[in-house]
Amino acid sequence: MVDAVAAFVAWLGASVVVLADGRRGLALGAAISVAGMAVLALDAAGPEAAASVALGGVVAAAGRLRSGRGGWHIMPAGSTPRLVLCIAAALLALWIAAALTTGPAAPLRFTAMVVIGLSGARVLGADEPPILFTAIGLLALAIALAAGIGQIAPTPWPFLAAAVIAGLAGWISPRTVAAA
Repeated sequence: MVDAVAAFVAWLGASVVVLADGRRGLALGAAISVAGMAVLALDAAGPEAAASVALGGVVAAAGRLRSGRGGWHIMPAGSTPRLVLCIAAALLALWIAAALTTGPAAPLRFTAMVVIGLSGARVLGADEPPILFTAIGLLALAIALAAGIGQIAPTPWPFLAAAVIAGLAGWISPRTVAAA
């Protein structure tokens, strides 16, 4: 039951990242999604993996608070297609994770599919660098989470590498160059 709630929390956070354009909304979405992924990483790969996911996500969310469009900007005008994407991705990933695949860890599979899908869609549709870098950080953490699926003794190295990528991506603050 805890894994199912953690998977829902991870989807909710990734959905906030997809729906937000402001730095506060992006940071909140990243923090929420990372909380769910850290719980799943604890169950899948142990405390080192969970701690690295949590730390990488917190560093990325804190870094996101310092660059980007000010405010929350959750569900700005024209974001209805993004809302439909979030709901459809959750339904499709839930169907695949629960009905089409066999074995344990359905919440882990659901989370990996939905966060990778939503983050990838946000990367492809982002036009502002802070949004892009937030989605890249979540994408790295979700790929590390997917690496723990089906392994008997997963190592914490993919989680540590993803935490470094997410943390660094969260602190990138590109400057706009004006041509003379």
